Amino acid sequence: MMQEAPGYGAKGSDTEVGRVVIVGGGTAGWMAAAAFSRFLNNGRRKITVVESDAIGTVGVGEATIPPIITFNSMLDIDENEFLRATRGTFKLGIEFVNWGRIGDRYFHPFGNFGQDIHGIPFHQLWLRERRRSDPGSIAEYCMSAMAAAQGRFGRPARDARPPLSALSYAFHFDAGLYAQFLRKRAEREGVKRQEGTIANVEREGETGDVAAVVLESGERIAGDLFIDCSGFRGLLIEQALGAGFEDWSHWLPCDRAIAMPTANVTSPQPFTRSTAHPAGWQWRIPLQHRTGNGHVYSSHYMDDDDATRILLANLEGQALAEPRPIGFATGRRKLAWSHNVIALGLSSGFLEPLESTSIHLIQNGISRLLALFPGKPISPVERDEFNRGMQATYEDVRDFLILHYKATQRDDTPFWRYVRDMPIPETLERRIELWKLHARVFRNEGELFAVPSWVAVLLGQNIQPLGYDPIADSLDEERVAGAISQLRRDYRQAAANLPSQEQFLRMSGAWADDPSSVSLTAGVPS
Repeated sequence: MMQEAPGYGAKGSDTEVGRVVIVGGGTAGWMAAAAFSRFLNNGRRKITVVESDAIGTVGVGEATIPPIITFNSMLDIDENEFLRATRGTFKLGIEFVNWGRIGDRYFHPFGNFGQDIHGIPFHQLWLRERRRSDPGSIAEYCMSAMAAAQGRFGRPARDARPPLSALSYAFHFDAGLYAQFLRKRAEREGVKRQEGTIANVEREGETGDVAAVVLESGERIAGDLFIDCSGFRGLLIEQALGAGFEDWSHWLPCDRAIAMPTANVTSPQPFTRSTAHPAGWQWRIPLQHRTGNGHVYSSHYMDDDDATRILLANLEGQALAEPRPIGFATGRRKLAWSHNVIALGLSSGFLEPLESTSIHLIQNGISRLLALFPGKPISPVERDEFNRGMQATYEDVRDFLILHYKATQRDDTPFWRYVRDMPIPETLERRIELWKLHARVFRNEGELFAVPSWVAVLLGQNIQPLGYDPIADSLDEERVAGAISQLRRDYRQAAANLPSQEQFLRMSGAWADDPSSVSLTAGVPS
């Protein structure tokens, strides 16, 4: 006999969403719970997380991008406390090895390259200068890139001046510890956690909305709005509602990963490394207490045994756990919001972790939902706007990831020949062609990756433009050359004056004193 779980039957007004049920914990579930308890806790609304200790999580989210700072700030999270709790380190960008050609190495940094002059993008001036002299790598004109190259870090003060004010950063952290950290905050704010495995999903007869989830114990948890954070299986959004899935594996063919944590062999470096292999790539993410490693690959071009062998042959430290296989499908849910169910995290879609976007996609979905939080009945206008925005966000990130594969000169394996020659979305094709002519990059409204990110990957993978924007010739060549030379010296000197990352973490009280008690699970880089 089913029983109504205590405290879950209370409702707000007839027009208010009074009961929010989050199905699944993990990173997505507890990010949502922490945000909702901060911004939707009006004293009447009940927020419940249904989570089972028996169901493991993928562990998504070891590396992030700068918008995570905004999310933590929204929740009034002290950065040093957060880093201690998650054994986190700073991330200044991603180093790519063997992507354009075997032996190539480039850096995709956070932040801008140089300084625009009279509205002319710096990379256009750098390209012009390259025709008459050797201005060095464009990475030498980025504060984050230069600090990363020297293993240094400094958090810019609010009143910092250039070039230090241009340093942009994100984090590496233990995803399991981040979920625990957010759970404590959410529960302090009144979020209730219900332990149990969901056995059945009840739907309303007339509307088709989800009415309740029923646990194996028989407890029935009713809700007005359900947040599906159940991972790849999409318990509500797909299994119950059949929202559909748009498969992008023909553009992003990697569908497997082997993850393994190792002991640190050096002081942690403030950047992620991505090293291309015969049928995919390997991540290396340094935390305070360990290094996260993994091999992402396509099962069409490599089997699990070979993938594991390649990973083990390229580890830098002692293994701390057995290799853990992870399977995934690249694509997005056709409807991230269907009926009264909103999918967040892996249940909404998955784009391989090459540019650390998984946690950002969770954050983006949460922020979008807060901006469009519905009443009762749910308006199709708000639901459609949410779906439109999430589709655009996923497609923008998709195109940027495809660029890394398409912009390769490698032909040493069938995998690299396939991605080099494959047809790509028209949106990306147009961007590449614009770049090839006069190095022009235009950012669409709301797009995640800014112009410097596209410039870093296009140049880093040897897609050289035929020329530069003629508008650059409107500026005096000698004066610009002098300014560029000075910027190069300033960035290098500013980076040299910073402490090492570990020194900064210890000085700021962000270093965990007892790392022996923390999780050693190897998550997938976000």
